[in-house]
This record gives sequence, structure tokens and C-alpha cells, in this order.
Amino acid sequence: MDQLLEMAGVLSEIIWGPYVLIPLLLLTGVFLTVRLRLLQFTKLGHALWLALVRRKEDNDQAEGDISHYQALSTALAATVGVGNIAGVGLAIGIGGPGALFWMWVTGLVGMATKYSEALLGVKYRTRDEKGEQAGGPMYYLRNGLPGGLGVFLGGAFAVFGGIAAFGIGNGTQAEAVSSSINNITGIDPRIIGVVLMVLVAVVILGGIKSIGRFASAIVPFMIIGFIFMNLLVLMINWEQLLPAFQLVFTDAFTGTSAAGGFAGAALMLVIRTGVARGIFSNESGLGTGAIAAASAKTTQPVRQAMVSMTQTFIDTIIMVTLTALMIITSGLWNAPESAGYDPDSKGVLLTSGSMEQGLGQLSPALGSFGVVFIACAVAVFAYTTILGWSYYGERCMVYLAKGKRYLVLPYRLVFIGVVYVGATASIESVWLFSDIANGLMALPNLVGLILLSPVVVAETRKFFGHPEWKNPDVIMDDVSK
Repeated sequence: MDQLLEMAGVLSEIIWGPYVLIPLLLLTGVFLTVRLRLLQFTKLGHALWLALVRRKEDNDQAEGDISHYQALSTALAATVGVGNIAGVGLAIGIGGPGALFWMWVTGLVGMATKYSEALLGVKYRTRDEKGEQAGGPMYYLRNGLPGGLGVFLGGAFAVFGGIAAFGIGNGTQAEAVSSSINNITGIDPRIIGVVLMVLVAVVILGGIKSIGRFASAIVPFMIIGFIFMNLLVLMINWEQLLPAFQLVFTDAFTGTSAAGGFAGAALMLVIRTGVARGIFSNESGLGTGAIAAASAKTTQPVRQAMVSMTQTFIDTIIMVTLTALMIITSGLWNAPESAGYDPDSKGVLLTSGSMEQGLGQLSPALGSFGVVFIACAVAVFAYTTILGWSYYGERCMVYLAKGKRYLVLPYRLVFIGVVYVGATASIESVWLFSDIANGLMALPNLVGLILLSPVVVAETRKFFGHPEWKNPDVIMDDVSK
């Protein structure tokens, strides 16, 4: 087992090293940002209005299974998870405050990547034998790229995506639920695993509509609650905010050591940690957002793409930033006992300890509540992530079965079983597996996004060239053709 973990570590270092995925992720995001003329900044206000205020298209010609808002909620449910709590804690613990800067970079350019993924996901979507919308990178790679290249890349994404769902979308999340609840209650992880299996089964066996309804009901409350608690701690530690920002920007380019020298953070480690944890948090570049977007009721790929890119903004620019600043202002990131990547779930403990330290300045009881709140937040966030990723993996199986659904039920049952395995497994093996699987599914998607960028640009220009593009009730048939 040790030898297998060592080999996995080497593979992860290669994939997430300075010459493969990190430059490809960043350069793809920058490339799309330039080609789309900074769209994620110039159209962000309208995108947020569509996503959070308008929330749906009110016309009978909009095809899809769930609303704009439910698709966004499903995607947020899948991304707002352990990456926002344990992942951020690990990033700061290993890479120091500078890791936040690279998470910002990943998020900002990742908004253009997410936009492009969603646009292509809707444009090239189709229906499976049950009549449900089927879309995502596997479809736009196969149908958008000529010859065998598209078939190969689409198949590779579906295979790696189906596998990755067991890691980033299941094992890491189940482990986080188990460790968090066990830390505050002492309940046996095996019992937690069984209960979590049942809770997951109840929702995912109902399909995307069941997941969409559940996500749209619970996601707003969990996000608002988490943001409120983080803001409360930052208000308490307000005098440390300016020094925290200074640390973020200086450490991003100097790579000063995190945790008082306990975990040396060379510049490449800072960048690697920030980008890897940023992708784990917002999933821009993985292509998963396109799968959720393809299920949305919409007449326009561009409109849904704008809604989808707000997911990355909410997840990384807002939630990750607040969590990271809470950790940095607490000063606990610089304590050796809270540092780095180890098998005892220090990422979660660093985040909960920071909240306890902040709230504890008001009262010890409030500080203790902060620990319980983080544990509950981890459990809820991770649970909804499992639900969202079950759908992503299921769509990959339908693609591999050429539109048939005979693999869906077996996949769901195996997925439910892996929940128990994740709840009782070593965190080191789970995180390593997730990093590798994420990288392998991102590679074909990123290559496809670059090759299909002319389609994204053409669709975008036609849409925004229409005089009524701001009106979501107008069906612009000529634009989508």
C-alpha cells in the first residue's frame, strides 16, 4: 500500500507540476479571457442578475429538465464543499497566504473557462433514451471536433470523469463528513458512513430533478450562513485585515515559508497549491459545470453560460476569499501544529480553529459554537457535493453507453457504496486519488476548449450583437443558428 501511495504521489507531482496542468489551466483561462474580451468582468453584473434575481426563462420553447437557478444550485452544490473549508485550510497550511492569490487568479480566469464550458455544453447537448438532456465535455468534444480526435477526447473525459466522481465528488467529501462529525461527537466513522449512505441514496435515486429541487432549496441557506459567520470573524479581527492582504500579495511571489518554517513553501509550491486547491474548489477547467448547464431550461447557450460563470465567482472570489482571510487573520496558519498536509484532516481543523479563535474573543461559548458550526458546514457542504457529483458521473456513464441508461442504476449503487469507503478511509490516499483523477479529466477538456474557442467566440458575438440580448424573454432563434 505504501508503494502504491508513493507511485500515486509521483504521478500527482507530474500532473500538477510546473510543466503540465498548471500552465495549461492558467493559459487556457487567460487565452479565453482575451478572446472573450474580458467578458467575465464586463458582463458580471448582468450574469448575477440572471442567476440570482431572474433565475429562470419564462417561455414554453425553453428546452431542459431544470431551471437556470436549479442548474446553478446543482453546480454550486457540487463545488461548494470540502474545497471551501478543508481545501482552503490545506492551501494556506502548505503554501502560506500567497496561495490565496493563485486561487484568485485561478478563479478570475476560470470564470472565462466556466463560461466557455457551459456555452458548449448547452450548444451540443442532446437527449438520452429517457428524454433527459445529456450534455457536457464528452458531447462537445465528440460533436464539435472533427474526426477521431473528438471521439478520443470525449471518451477520455467520460472515463476519467466517471472515475473522478468517486474521488473529488465522493471519497473526499465522505471522509470530511466523517472526520468532522467524529471530532465533535465521537461517533464511530462506520456508523456515520452508513447514515450518510442512506441520506445520499434517498436523493440521488430520484435523478437530476430530485437533486435540482433539493439543491435549490438548501444551497442558498448554507452559503448565506457560511458567509455571515466568516464576515463576523473578520469584523472581530478587522485590525489584521490589511496585514493579511499584504501577506497574500508578498507571499504570492516570494514563497516565504508557511507555518513558521514547519512546511517550506517555495514559490512553485505556493503556485501549485493555490491552483490545485482553487480547481478543487471551483472546478473551472474540469468541465463538470457544463454537465449541469446542459440540463437547464434555456433557449440560449450564452445566457446559461453567463449564469454558470457566476458559480466560480461565488465559490472562489467570495467564499474561498472569506475563509482564507479568516485563517490568515487568526494567525493560526503560522503555528507548526496547524501546518500542512497530514492524515489528521488539519485543513478542517485549521479552519474551525480560526473560527473558534475569532468568535472566542467575544465569548468562550461562541468560540465553541464556531467549531460546531464548521463541522456542520462541512457535513452539509460535502453532502450536497456528493449529490451533484453523482449526476456528473452518471452522465459520463450514459455517454459511454451511447445514450442508453443501463449503466445508471449500477453506477448509482456503486457510488452509494463508495460513500461508506470514503467515510472510513485515510485522507491522504483520498486526496491523492482526487488530485490525479481531476487532472486526467481536465486535460482533454482544456485541449477541447482551446480548439473550440472559435465556436465560443462566434456564439458570444452573435448573442451580444442582438439589440434585445438583455431581455431574457426574447427568443433569438437567429442567434443560436
